[in-house]
Amino acid sequence: MTMNAISRSQIYVLDQDEALDFYVGKLGLEIHTDADLGFMRWLTVNIPGDRQREILLEKPGPPALDPATAEQVRELLTKGALGGYLFMTTDDAYKTHEDLVAKGVDITDEPEERPYGIDFGIRDPFGNRIRIGQMF
Repeated sequence: MTMNAISRSQIYVLDQDEALDFYVGKLGLEIHTDADLGFMRWLTVNIPGDRQREILLEKPGPPALDPATAEQVRELLTKGALGGYLFMTTDDAYKTHEDLVAKGVDITDEPEERPYGIDFGIRDPFGNRIRIGQMF
């Protein structure tokens, strides 16, 4: 048996509609799936044209977390201490950075040339950290 892909990643968000505004409206991702499962809203986005890799924008709560644990996750998330990261690539880090600044995205690190490429950091409205890089 051999694994052949990572198809889904998950990050916690406090408000799924606000997450859509950010990930679709500001970052330019597209909605993959938006389904009411009864016990939760299954909301995923993907890079345009890459429907094989989804990011689940999940609210902390049932069925995965009991109420007390969900509250702890929300507290850690808003502090930026949850530890999750997303890594995305772009063809032009400086232009992408300029576009995101114009859209009011929270920039945590300015673009910097590194041995592997040019990258910079942003944060979503909930505290999740995102790195965007132009790889060499």
